[in-house]
Amino acid sequence: MLPATFKLCAAISYRHLRNMTGLRRQAAVTISQELSKLACHSTGPSTWINQVRRRSSLLSSRLEEKPFSEMEMSYVKQGEEALQKSLSILGDQDGWKTETVVDNGDKVLSKVLPDVGKVFRLEVVVDQPLDTVYSELVDNMEQMGDWNPNVKEVKILQKIGKDTVITHEKAAATPGNIVGPRDFVSVRCSKRRGSTCVLAGMSTKYGAMPEQEGFIRAENGPTCMILRPLPGSPSQTKLTWLLSIDLKGWLPKTIINQVLSQTQVDFANHLRDRLARTVAL
Repeated sequence: MLPATFKLCAAISYRHLRNMTGLRRQAAVTISQELSKLACHSTGPSTWINQVRRRSSLLSSRLEEKPFSEMEMSYVKQGEEALQKSLSILGDQDGWKTETVVDNGDKVLSKVLPDVGKVFRLEVVVDQPLDTVYSELVDNMEQMGDWNPNVKEVKILQKIGKDTVITHEKAAATPGNIVGPRDFVSVRCSKRRGSTCVLAGMSTKYGAMPEQEGFIRAENGPTCMILRPLPGSPSQTKLTWLLSIDLKGWLPKTIINQVLSQTQVDFANHLRDRLARTVAL
């Protein structure tokens, strides 16, 4: 799989960290305004956006009461930008075209954005409660290579507070080596408030992980996963995944589009298999 990345953050200079209350207030106001614009401008805002709006603490949750370095705060800022842009993309219901529809109801949609390029949106229902899905995708992210054959490795390089991590991901080569080995360095952050979870992020640079021999350093983001219980069925989870990737290198767009949409469909199937085995054990 060409991995999805997840992150959330907020940024400010170290000098201003002495006034954390002001930081939280400013972040809350800014993100609340963004969500309000989404609801007003969208012709049909998704249910999860309304859920996020009703829980203002979702995206304005407290930063840990500890000083972060300037570099750490720069990662926090990148995550916030990725999150807000992802919310804006997912909140706009216009222009989405169907790429794939599977018999079980899984579907992949896409649209082309002027400043991002082509993005893909997976919508699936997983027959496991949210806690189980969240734990697999967040708490056990380094084990993804064990159950998803499209992922070679996910390694946490650094943790920033309790929610933000920097990761290095290696994607396995596609069959026939149509798309050769790619790797990513990403900021990931997970936020959970009430019954809604947001996992968002983007590519970043990390000095301790330069480009690796034998891999093309690809870029992703903004990316985002939304997890929430299926209405009326708390034992099932609705998963929406926004995927945006620049694979770099020379690849025909038709090949890229096929690989990315199939990657999302495969991910859903592998995730279901993994969760079924985990629950059985």
